[in-house]
Amino acid sequence: MDKLFKLKENNTTVGREIVAGITTFFAMSYILFVNPEILGAAGMPTQAVFLATIVASVVGTVAIALIANVPYALAPGMGLNAFFAYTVVLTMGYTWQEGLAMVFICGIINIIITFTSIRKAIILGIPESLQHAIGGGIGIFIAYIGIKNAGILQFLADPNTYVNDHGTIIANGSIVPELVKFNNAPVLVALCGIVFTMFFVLRKWKGGILLAILATTILAIVTGVVKIDAHTLFAQNNLGVAFKQMGTTFGAAFGDQGMVKLFSTPSKYIEVAMAILAFSLTSIFDPIGTFIGSGRRTGIFDEKDFAEMAESRGFSSKMDRALFADMIATPIGAIFGTSNTTVFVESAAGIGAGGRTGLTSIATAVMFLISSLFLPLLAIVPSQATAPILIIVGMMMLGAFKEIDWDTLSEAIPCFFASVFMGFAYSISYGIAAGFITFILVKVFTGKIRDVKPIVWVVAGLFIINFAVLAII
Repeated sequence: MDKLFKLKENNTTVGREIVAGITTFFAMSYILFVNPEILGAAGMPTQAVFLATIVASVVGTVAIALIANVPYALAPGMGLNAFFAYTVVLTMGYTWQEGLAMVFICGIINIIITFTSIRKAIILGIPESLQHAIGGGIGIFIAYIGIKNAGILQFLADPNTYVNDHGTIIANGSIVPELVKFNNAPVLVALCGIVFTMFFVLRKWKGGILLAILATTILAIVTGVVKIDAHTLFAQNNLGVAFKQMGTTFGAAFGDQGMVKLFSTPSKYIEVAMAILAFSLTSIFDPIGTFIGSGRRTGIFDEKDFAEMAESRGFSSKMDRALFADMIATPIGAIFGTSNTTVFVESAAGIGAGGRTGLTSIATAVMFLISSLFLPLLAIVPSQATAPILIIVGMMMLGAFKEIDWDTLSEAIPCFFASVFMGFAYSISYGIAAGFITFILVKVFTGKIRDVKPIVWVVAGLFIINFAVLAII
């Protein structure tokens, strides 16, 4: 064990690593309930997504443990799953099978660029301020989804300002969001859920987010928001049923409704490329931000590691190996039936508990395997219990905004458009587009056009072409 994970070299013990791994699991275990809830909105069978979430998490977490020997855990990423369900499927109109095909392609592309200088060109080419704006903007988007799922908002539209487009109501700018009346049980349960979540997070209880979900679910049962039929519950929600459902999602990315359909319409090729680009950008920058943010503070990644990454090719440095492990899990997750897998910032909880090596990650992976026994609980957890988690996670992601110099307009303008448009346009990719395009305009207007890296021109150009195609078709 010591030889494999270099425990003595990292001044740690088996016991400390196991405790750290369990801590990490409880900090991020909410994904087991939230991911099926979000992808279920796209029409995916939730029990299959539950299992796919476990598979992707175990594969990615074990990979990063054995390949890089660092104490990080992976799971389907928040923000990426929201983009999959609410933008790619519900807004852009693709099937969830096509969405999985996009995720698989994204994973393969990211694996390829991990071995080349393209990854470094992307990372070094996109301004650091925009990277922070994208992270904060995804936080706005996730929090907004949480508020909507909690049922706290309703939307008003003036008469004769909306149309019915094949069952979808499309309103113009006159639509106004407002608070609902707090006179029904589901909304009141959601509000209590927000209070529970705030309490556990502020008290810094281990597994606090999971406890908040549990407390809100119990309240939902007591108040009748969730009704339980024990026989039906366990008969329809078990590993047997889950594996049967997984027959629907496993390999669906490559079927007639997946990869085949995705590339059957040439007029949509650019739009598909934009969606894959949006998946890829987040997949590239999320782990980098997590590694930099927690690695520097804890010493998991020191200055030597960052210097080696800048100069290395392939995956010779520890950082490159960690990034490579991160990329492996995404295509595997897509095969089983879940959105992009990424490094979880909640890994910092385990690191804070003393985790220093990949043994911490192995302990977390084992906990994910054990969690498959709790599948019946998935059917009980209502959206009122998971919505507060989306709000809190989104709020936490807003911390990226503090790295932006808002007093300098040339930096603030593209960051504003990149982040705010994600929520207002209800699309992560449109936010990225707004940020890139306004960044170029700022540099042109201030006479600093040479500051725009070629990769930014390419990405902005692709987005503009995408908008032009959408306006024509």
